[in-house]
Amino acid sequence: MAASRTFRVLPGFGLSLGYTLAWLSLIVLIPLVAVFVKAGSLGLDHFLAAVSSPRVIASYKLTFGASLIAALINTFFGLMLAWALVRYSFPGKRLVDALVDLPFALPTAVAGIALTALYAKNGWVGKLLEPLGIQVAFTPLGVLVALVFIGLPFVVRTVQPILEDLDTEYEEAAVSLGANRWQAFRYVVFPTVLPALMTGFAMAFARAVGEYGSVIFIAGNIPMVSEITPLMIITKLEQYDYAGATAIAVVMLLISFVLLLVINGLQAWTAKRTGRER
Repeated sequence: MAASRTFRVLPGFGLSLGYTLAWLSLIVLIPLVAVFVKAGSLGLDHFLAAVSSPRVIASYKLTFGASLIAALINTFFGLMLAWALVRYSFPGKRLVDALVDLPFALPTAVAGIALTALYAKNGWVGKLLEPLGIQVAFTPLGVLVALVFIGLPFVVRTVQPILEDLDTEYEEAAVSLGANRWQAFRYVVFPTVLPALMTGFAMAFARAVGEYGSVIFIAGNIPMVSEITPLMIITKLEQYDYAGATAIAVVMLLISFVLLLVINGLQAWTAKRTGRER
């Protein structure tokens, strides 16, 4: 009697893998290869000159430094916000939960204009900070504020489902065995949410590095002070220096890839150490 064949809705492994690789090549691999090929047309000397000018180096420091700080801020406050939304009931909870997704729905240019109007010297918040000697708009601090704004939802929406699935009985058991609330959080809750927290950090960082629309207005775009690297790429394109623009893009791509690789490595190490490796 012939063995019955298992019915599968999707095609076999070979065909599925072929479709996957073809789609991945069209969407990701071919554009990335084109960027490297275009940048390689400069030659080594011209490539190094394009990516290492003082103005470009300053934009690297601002972009990656502000993105890293913003991701760290969002990691801390995103965890606090997700904890409050999951563990507590309070008036306006649904409104706060909906507002978390606002940066997803709001066009980045609108967000940039709104933040600039809010933190300018004559803005609602800016005029309160001005007497204190704190200027946000048109400074690197304004870039940081914009990156925090657009990155917060990534951490909250990554950590929130993990907290919702976490049974409070484990914390109660730890407390019943003599642990205080901080120890219960540190040894029971935190190891569980740490992989998701690192994923949210990586997503917030990756979004911040490539952000343009919400930053361009509040940054002020002062050379050597508040110019971000995506703006340098746009400037090169406006000057029809396509090879120079792709050279800067290659550097951004390589740095981002290395940083994300390190973050993913730490995440895998953490999952293995806590016994949650898949």
